Formats: sequence, structure tokens, C-alpha cells
Amino acid sequence: MSDFEQVVATSPRCAWIGDTLAWLEPDDISISYSASRGEVTRHTAGRAEVVGDDPFAVLERELAEGPEDARWYGYFGYASRSDLPASPDPHQPDAVWMRPSHRESLVVAHRNAVLGGPQLTIRGTRTADSAYVEAFGRVQEELHAGNSYEVNLTHRVEVESELDPATAYLRLSELNPAPYAGFLQHDVPGARAWLLSSSPERYALITADRTIETKPIKGTTPRGTTPEEDEAARVHLATDPKFRSENLMIVDLLRNDLATVCEVGTVTVPGLMQVESYAAVHQLVSTVRGRLRPEVSTVHALRNLFPAGSMTGAPKLRTMQIIDAVEATPRGTYAGAFGWIGADGRADLGVVIRSLTTSNDGRYRLGTGGGITVASDAAEEWAETQWKAERLLRALSSR
Repeated sequence: MSDFEQVVATSPRCAWIGDTLAWLEPDDISISYSASRGEVTRHTAGRAEVVGDDPFAVLERELAEGPEDARWYGYFGYASRSDLPASPDPHQPDAVWMRPSHRESLVVAHRNAVLGGPQLTIRGTRTADSAYVEAFGRVQEELHAGNSYEVNLTHRVEVESELDPATAYLRLSELNPAPYAGFLQHDVPGARAWLLSSSPERYALITADRTIETKPIKGTTPRGTTPEEDEAARVHLATDPKFRSENLMIVDLLRNDLATVCEVGTVTVPGLMQVESYAAVHQLVSTVRGRLRPEVSTVHALRNLFPAGSMTGAPKLRTMQIIDAVEATPRGTYAGAFGWIGADGRADLGVVIRSLTTSNDGRYRLGTGGGITVASDAAEEWAETQWKAERLLRALSSR
């Protein structure tokens, strides 16, 4: 049994993010949030106490009142901001954050690599689900009416698997290595949650000098089966007008979001529409960066950016209203943010995509989707959602 599996087996509350494996003792603190009840609950020593109604505010307070070297690990689900239109998660808490007393380095070489070389032929069926076609049509009506420029349309998939979460995560990390790979377990009565992430997308990195950086992904294509096909896919992604327009709209949205918390004149775009290649896909990635104003705290900045613009579309509020109206099921943890936040002001979080969630009941859930513009085709967009989900589903396969 590996160190990771040993910790998961003996520690009901634990996380493995980046190079750090962390776990909690019974007296350590964690918090969970239920958007349906509007309650943040503090868990420690077997006790549960409601301590607020906003997970960002409660986490801010815990960071201020706790040890100076504390680091919290967890996630904000899509419905973590009660002032924005998003339906509560019916399966697990809408947010979970944990302050562990134990942390150790645990490095696996493949986990943070950006891999090169062609892999499988990963293709989705072009026969779109009828519910997706209907939602796609409603999105097109909103786009043509001028209510949004781009809508990130997603749906949920639920599958049964006999794999326990730790085993499923190890399989996922082998099949789909990614910069924001991570595992979270919060096995607490009334607030049970497991998150298995293989996300490639940075939500926000905040460094010691108060620089904040986000790297939105908008534009994805599968890897080719030969070097020639793979290069053609990369070039297509880099030059296709639809992909580039999608990416540019989200860059503009994030420049605006950062401008509300950063010093005037510091928001820049040091990387615009660069192709990054992973085990299964090529992705079009931009980098938006700024320096936080002195009065803006780390948690305030993370809340202001939430949820990631790449997972909504633009303009954010109106597009989230469209999403809430057309998507058949709540997003849950999917499309939220997952990572760590330090009491020293540093933080590093990824967007919750290419990820699995479970309540450890033998059922796993995942979200998949993509950006829709007036130039989108329903069959092509449906196929994209299918191959994005392929490796997640393969990690759960009995074969």
C-alpha cells in the first residue's frame, strides 16, 4: 500500500495536491458549505457548528485568526457565491476547505508534466443527445438576441464503478496527467465529498509579491494518431477563427475581472492564445496577470474572479442566468475551483474540469462541455464533450 493509499485509508479528511499530501487529525478544522441551506458548517473533534452563510467570508476569517503558517486545502463548487445564479449541488457540499496539521512531500514524476507525442484516437459520437440539442438551440436563441457573446454549455454524466476513490484517482492520474491533478477526501457525516481532479487549467495563482495570474483555456482539440495528424490538429487549433474568437472573449472578460482587484495599469496579457499539448488534447491557453491592490485580500480576489470566466462565457452574470435556465442538472463541484490557500496570502487553484466526484456510494459524476458561439455546430460541440470525458470514463472502466 502506497503512502497515499495509507493516508486515505486512515484519515477521513485528507488531500493530495501538487507535491503535497496533507491530512487532518480529529481536532483539526474543516468547513463545508450547503448552498441549499445557506449554511457554512465548521467541523472539529467530531462536532459540527454552523458559523456563517458565505464560505469565502468564513474562510477569510479562519485564515486571519489561525496560525500564520496555515495552509487550507479544498474547493469552491459552482454554487459557492449566493449572489450569482447557480443551483446547489444535490450530491455533496458546495464547498469544502480543510486545515491539516500534517503535510509531507509526495512527488510522482508524471503528475505535473505537459506531455508530448500522439496518444489514442479519441473521438466522440456526432449523434447528439436530444436534451443537448434542445439546450444548444436555446443558447443559440440567446446569442442571436444579443444577450451573450459566448455560453459555456455543459452537462453531467453519472456512471457506476466498483473502484474506491483512491484507486480511481491513481488510475486517472496515470491516464490523464495534468498540472492541477489532485485528490480530496472529506468523509464527514452530513458533508461527505470526494474530488478526483485531472484539470489542466489554472484558476488563479497568487504569489508572495501579490501577483495574480490566471490561464484560461478556450479551444480544445484531440491529439492526432500520427505525428503528421497531430501537427495538423495543433495548427488548426492555433489558427481557427472560432477557437481564437472564443479565447479572446474570455481574455477580455478576465482582464475586466482582474482590473476590479488589481492596481491600475498592472493588468497585462503576457501570453495570448498559445497552444499547450497534453496527453489527450491540444488546448489554446492565454495568460492574464496583474498585481493586487494593497487593500484586496487573497480570498476577496478569488471570490471576485469566481467562477472562472472560461466556464461561464461573457458577459458573466447574464450568461450564468442563461446557463441556469438551459442546463438540465446542477453543475455541483464541476466548474468551480480547487487547490490551496495560505495564511501568508499565497494561493494556487485550478478550475474543476476533467474531474470526477463521488459520495463513495459506487457512483461517480463528471461534467463536460464547451464554449458555444453563433458559429458553433451542435454535432461538433457534442462530439467535443464526448472526447473530453473519455479518459475520465476509462479510469472507471472494469477493464
